[in-house]
Amino acid sequence: MMPLERFEKIKRKHGSYCSWAIWRGQDPKSKDGIGDISIFQEEQVLGLLNPNVIMVGLNLSRFSITEPFRNFHDPSPRAQDYKIRYAFTETDYYGAYMTDIIKGVVEVDSKNIPNHLKKNPDVLRDSLNTFREELQDLGNEAPLILGFGHLAFGFLREHLLPTEYQRLVRLTHYSHQIGKEKYREKVLEEIRLAK
Repeated sequence: MMPLERFEKIKRKHGSYCSWAIWRGQDPKSKDGIGDISIFQEEQVLGLLNPNVIMVGLNLSRFSITEPFRNFHDPSPRAQDYKIRYAFTETDYYGAYMTDIIKGVVEVDSKNIPNHLKKNPDVLRDSLNTFREELQDLGNEAPLILGFGHLAFGFLREHLLPTEYQRLVRLTHYSHQIGKEKYREKVLEEIRLAK
């Protein structure tokens, strides 16, 4: 169980770009309730958190975060976050810490991120420093890191030291045009096969 003080510190310090792979007990087969983050106000959530697994996206794609732990819990009907819930419900990865590797950049088209970083190298440097602070604040020396998509995974592989993680696994991005059932099969297989 995560100590309340640690949870509150993460919420205060990183809540504008992080979250947890936990959703209110809605039917994971639908999009219903995907944006309901009220579960993070309940103390029993502490027993569900899994800081040994970190799921990492590239950047915020659609909106600026206005409340802690909103990231990856997008209530928009266009959002694909529901695939994450479906893929990881009732697995060892449910409750994982979730964050983006690039902080403070809102961009729908991920293909624009590399050019943005070339023009603004301080963004990448600062983002990596913040990511390392997140690892430290989670209190995990070597987590399993799951990178959503080739860009997020590529930045992680290029810039993290092998001592900073137990395993680094590239996952198909949840926005990929694939049904939720196939997505679950695919990502669980990617984790299983990763060395």
